Amino acid sequence: MTVPIHIVDATMFWSATGGGVRRYLLTKHAWLAGQAGWRHTIAVPGSDRSEGRAVLPSIPLPGSGGYRLPVGRGAVARVLRDLRPDLIEAGDPYRVAWAALDAAGSLAIPAVATCHSNVEALARLAGGRVFGAAAAKAARHYARHLYSAFDLVLAPSRSMARHLADWGVPRVAWQPLGVDTTAFHPSVASTSWRTEHGIDDDARVLIYAGRFAPEKKLDVLADAVARLGAPYLLVAIGAGPSPPPAGERVRVLPFVAGVAALARALASADAFVHAGDQETFGLSALEAMACGTPVVVRNAEGLAELADGGAGRGVDLGTGAAFAAAIAELFEGDRAAQRMAARTRAEASDWEQVLPGLLGHYRRLIGRDPEASVARAGVSMSAGAMPHPR
Repeated sequence: MTVPIHIVDATMFWSATGGGVRRYLLTKHAWLAGQAGWRHTIAVPGSDRSEGRAVLPSIPLPGSGGYRLPVGRGAVARVLRDLRPDLIEAGDPYRVAWAALDAAGSLAIPAVATCHSNVEALARLAGGRVFGAAAAKAARHYARHLYSAFDLVLAPSRSMARHLADWGVPRVAWQPLGVDTTAFHPSVASTSWRTEHGIDDDARVLIYAGRFAPEKKLDVLADAVARLGAPYLLVAIGAGPSPPPAGERVRVLPFVAGVAALARALASADAFVHAGDQETFGLSALEAMACGTPVVVRNAEGLAELADGGAGRGVDLGTGAAFAAAIAELFEGDRAAQRMAARTRAEASDWEQVLPGLLGHYRRLIGRDPEASVARAGVSMSAGAMPHPR
């Protein structure tokens, strides 16, 4: 009887109000359930003890938009160790990451990290003009110290891979995220979506979906739509910790939990907009593209790698004026061609194209191929059989 390889994903980036990391992990969990020889557990803060979920001890994190702070590095490590995984993947650079290293070391198994945030850039932003440079330097040192301890660090974009290399992290691989092109599809567009939200049929709807946070630069989008005026309308879907964007041409809608509801909104808009310049990937932009919705995004970091091939516009300057000009230019173009280009770009990043590459990294680190073992009847495959050369 074969024993499946057990992968545990652990992160504090998990909230009832969603987020790209949550959608990624849920998609990954569902996909791995259909792969012979693999088992997957998501270990996150909260109280959800459903099948395939483990709970990390935590307390609410005020002002975070629903996130929780894991408490006790040792307590988190014990939860992860007791799951008896063959590989642990950490999805944040904080206490959970250190606990993942502790658990992996005690079990002599590989530890992988996925770098979902540029801690250097975020520290510089948080430090402001006075402390920004010092904060960025400290964050860079911290990131190098942390990530160098992992057997492999996965970067969702080439730009993030370059940052990790610049920080001095030795073992880095580019592993992009993907999109469910069946759920996110142009066919789910609905004229009734506008009616439900009181949006005029002739409005040019610019949609943003994600967290309301300082690094998302939502004020830039509000400024851009104010400059454009009617019939442009910014629809912002999401939740804090920052206040939502405001303005006469801005409509704020609550966070959308379900994939179907989110896809319907994205497909029913005219363009997706994102002014953030610190995105390590830009999953919501790719989901909009899968819906055939072209994008206008900041030409920086992970977003810059998505807006190519006619699928949208990359904006070099992070100002409302620059975004207004790019949005106007987009609407002057061939809209049908833009939608087709957006969809084509997304199809190349379908999860079915992306996730097999992730399993390739796991196989190399663990030293076993579960699919091959399953195919060889009578061959035993015990968990943790391959010692890790830590």
